[in-house]
Amino acid sequence: MQIRPLGDHVLVRQKKEDEVTSFGLVLSGDKKKKPEGEVVAVGPGKLLDDGTRSKMDVKAGDHIVLKSWGGDDVEVDKEEYKIVSQDDILAVIEK
Repeated sequence: MQIRPLGDHVLVRQKKEDEVTSFGLVLSGDKKKKPEGEVVAVGPGKLLDDGTRSKMDVKAGDHIVLKSWGGDDVEVDKEEYKIVSQDDILAVIEK
């Protein structure tokens, strides 16, 4: 199954962070989601009043920083994703 975002929405696979105790023990059972992720799919852009579409600033494969709140969590084929508006993306991480 595939998922295709609509409008100016972006499908993101968020990075997960292992919790480390003060003793250095890694607890991987309950992973926290970081406000970083990889863009999996991008919508065509927001439909403007004149009938054109806005330009999308990200593309599939980009590593991004997003707002820690917002967006919607979805699960497709037992994998967790987040769908966010392009406005919820704060930066692209360039390597």
